[in-house]
Amino acid sequence: MLKGKKIIIGITGSIAAYKIPYLIRLLIKEGAEVQVILTPNARDFVTPLTLSTLSKRPALTETFSEVDGTWNSHVDMGNWADLMLIAPASASTLSKMATGQADNLLVTTYLSAKCPVFFAPAMDLDMFKHPTTVQSIEKLVSFGHHLIEPQVGELASGLSGAGRLEEPEQILEIIMDFFKKKKQFSNKKILVTAGPTYEAIDPVRFIGNYSSGLMGFEIAREAAERGADVTLISGPTHLKVNHPGIKRIDVVSASQMLEACNKEFQDVDITIMAAAVADFTPAIVSDSKIKKETSLNSIQLKPTTDILSTLGQQKKNHQLLVGFALETNAELENARKKLKNKNLDLIVLNSLKDEGAGFGVTTNKITIIGKNNLQIDYPLKTKREVASDILDQLAGFF
Repeated sequence: MLKGKKIIIGITGSIAAYKIPYLIRLLIKEGAEVQVILTPNARDFVTPLTLSTLSKRPALTETFSEVDGTWNSHVDMGNWADLMLIAPASASTLSKMATGQADNLLVTTYLSAKCPVFFAPAMDLDMFKHPTTVQSIEKLVSFGHHLIEPQVGELASGLSGAGRLEEPEQILEIIMDFFKKKKQFSNKKILVTAGPTYEAIDPVRFIGNYSSGLMGFEIAREAAERGADVTLISGPTHLKVNHPGIKRIDVVSASQMLEACNKEFQDVDITIMAAAVADFTPAIVSDSKIKKETSLNSIQLKPTTDILSTLGQQKKNHQLLVGFALETNAELENARKKLKNKNLDLIVLNSLKDEGAGFGVTTNKITIIGKNNLQIDYPLKTKREVASDILDQLAGFF
């Protein structure tokens, strides 16, 4: 499964380091090339000799070798790897990764890495729950890194709770699954829309909504990580694209989003419409700022073009079209109507009645509805996990 894959394993100062030799052996048996980097404190828990013997490469700790002065280039290693795994990841190293405190070979290599990064925290339960650790983990996840959640169980302190390093066999499965999915949508073109639209009233005011664009950006990132050629059409948002496989097109209004979608739609295999497009726009837009003295007390609106319905009418047999439905009443009934009336293959339903779902949060709770009575209900998850669930369903079409 992992033949030819180059993997860096970073080991930090945690008692859970004793599990990593087993993981290295599993990775080598699957054909991976493994380079081990230790923090200085990690040597108190597992020896470089053991790790070097299992990985068939010198296990590195220092930038310069204490024996012969050899320079271990963090830049070269960052370019070499197909995947970097920090396991166990201590609270100290998590903080250094999150803040860029490059005071050892492991962190400088991490900062140079151009590959996907996985990290598996391991520490006592109170350390894991501490706000500083929580903030570090949230920041690393926001960078696009992959968290391998610690397990609940008996800890080295004798206490029981969250903080146990995931077992080597399960970490191996996570890594293999990642590489399997990485090719899932190769040679596929995917169009994703994200964010709100702003409908101008005058040069300084607009009608908008609370969408942050996070759901669409996570879908675009997940699709690109699975090998797709992604075009992301985004309304106004502060979010950034950090994957080379994503081409971003910025728009402001519903009409601009319609124009961009019409231009891109014909050449894609899958379209996922996660944007919160305005249903109405001002009929008249003032060229100058409207003053209070004008006593304007009403704004005449006109409907915008339904982009999802427009694309549904153009859809060819080989194309897949996915819509979103944010509902407050009769959720399932309304979502199924949209699925049929707009000629969709799947619709992703979320309800504002569900706490943690909707705009302005990092989580979502969805139901995926498709033809032939398909309905899959998911629990509350991060939007990154939701994006993965959506792409998993789409992978079943190919």
